[in-house]
Amino acid sequence: MSDHIPFHIQEEIMKRLLVKSLVQFRSVSKTWKSLIDSSDFIAAHSLHCHTQPHHLLVSYEYQPIDEDYVLFSKCYIDDDNFPQPMSVPTLPQSIKQLFLPRVIGSSRGLLCLYGSDPDSKAGMAVIWNPSIRKSIVVADVPREPFFVDVLGEPSFGFGVCPVTSDPKIVVITQFCEYMVYTLSSGKWTSLSKNLPTIRIGLSFSAVVTGGFLYWSARSEDHKLITSFDVTNESFEVIDHPDSIAHYCLSKLGESLALLQYGEAYNFSTVWIMEHHGSQRSFTKLFTIKTPHESIVGFSKNGIPIMQVTDDDDEHLPKLVVYEPHSEHNNVLEICPPVNFYFVDSYMETLFLLGWSDCSSY
Repeated sequence: MSDHIPFHIQEEIMKRLLVKSLVQFRSVSKTWKSLIDSSDFIAAHSLHCHTQPHHLLVSYEYQPIDEDYVLFSKCYIDDDNFPQPMSVPTLPQSIKQLFLPRVIGSSRGLLCLYGSDPDSKAGMAVIWNPSIRKSIVVADVPREPFFVDVLGEPSFGFGVCPVTSDPKIVVITQFCEYMVYTLSSGKWTSLSKNLPTIRIGLSFSAVVTGGFLYWSARSEDHKLITSFDVTNESFEVIDHPDSIAHYCLSKLGESLALLQYGEAYNFSTVWIMEHHGSQRSFTKLFTIKTPHESIVGFSKNGIPIMQVTDDDDEHLPKLVVYEPHSEHNNVLEICPPVNFYFVDSYMETLFLLGWSDCSSY
């Protein structure tokens, strides 16, 4: 940009540029690097997220013969041409070293993966920005005591605070311990206020949208949804229609989606949660036949992505993109095939760019 353009105008222009361009522009001058690395600029740039490319990350675990599980991933640009093109992102070494890694959340361009240290077996998380190839390790993630059943994992949530732009990890154990990690402080703290008033069992990970984390939950007598406000760190219990018995949570656009399954799992009904002031309600969007299928995510345009099992059940499931108008399934070529797929969306952002203790790769 010309030196004749006032700097504040340059700044306004750069707030609207692609992440890839801004990373390159950091080498133009010290002034530009200082600006682009600043937390204020990064937060302001994220407000234009609708202009940034969106991606869908398909992750899955595969265990080669006589080897440990390996995390594979494929990335699709989430636009009108989806599911093309496709790329294979380079995973940072911090994620490759995790034992049994799982994505526990995606928020404002950051992905959070949880696993364990292969040597100490301690819980470990990695916050990863694939757009700028930076990651940061969060060690000593709280886990269940050793005497708890091995199947009893904690529940997790990950979200970036919409006010402070500070990433947070939430861990809830079976013994109702509520812990939150804030990246800016680098510390875990116990939550003691605004906790659920009833004992509940939560899903493994939460869906994040609109500054809230949402878990599907079960109390002694019925199913419900538990939310966590990432800003003020308070919980709330949300009821849903009594007719919905079998379901899981997902994200559709910027809304919380509830995926209802029939008793025989031969159909799926998609509901979205709507806000009416402080009240929340669920509106039915559509129902599709899914005799051998389950919805695992949605594209930015609301197209369901499903895991499909053949009638004879002799082959491993396929991952497909469902075309609502033609009812045709477009198969995503995944190799090697596995039993379970996980689909997470993220947009390109600059978060983690200015963190000194991040690792680049």
